[in-house]
Amino acid sequence: MPSILHAKQILKLQSLLTRSQLSVSSTTAEVPKGHFAVYVGETEKKRFVVPISYLNNPSFQKLLSHAEEEFGFNHPMGGVTIPCKEESFIDLTSHLNSS
Repeated sequence: MPSILHAKQILKLQSLLTRSQLSVSSTTAEVPKGHFAVYVGETEKKRFVVPISYLNNPSFQKLLSHAEEEFGFNHPMGGVTIPCKEESFIDLTSHLNSS
């Protein structure tokens, strides 16, 4: 049952990301196909573009669960906001890129 709930959360997030990307203004940097934008930081938010394949990683899923608990899936910046230290996010994504 948890895997079904998790799959529904991923589909919900993918739907949100698709809508966000469709409503992005022309002044915002483009997001390449197969990627999505996230905003990371505890106070000042920095934008990162990451591969959709990260959605399958348990560590990244944990970050997304924390983001959902804190912000829900209605993000004022138009992308997913992840409330963690930028350094922690960079460490995680560096690890994901090297594996």
